Amino acid sequence: MKNKKGDSRFQIAHREALIGVGLVIFNFIWWFGFAYGLGHKDPSQYTYVLGLPAWFFYSCVVGLIVMVVLVTFIVKRYFVEVPLDDEGKVDE
Repeated sequence: MKNKKGDSRFQIAHREALIGVGLVIFNFIWWFGFAYGLGHKDPSQYTYVLGLPAWFFYSCVVGLIVMVVLVTFIVKRYFVEVPLDDEGKVDE
């Protein structure tokens, strides 16, 4: 078995894990920004979108749609298939 440090599968996995962490951080900032940015008012002052408070609509509904599109794009564009056996070679 190759040294883990020299195996390109581990380099790819590390890069993809960092991308995943970046997506999670982006999702949290999106959610927190809209939820607490628009939701800090008194409930009687809320604006509504499709019957939902604006803070909820933008943080949860639109946030979900944005994340689904973003994750789909990132996975199709930047993630590569990696063989899991010891003899496999990686095509980059």
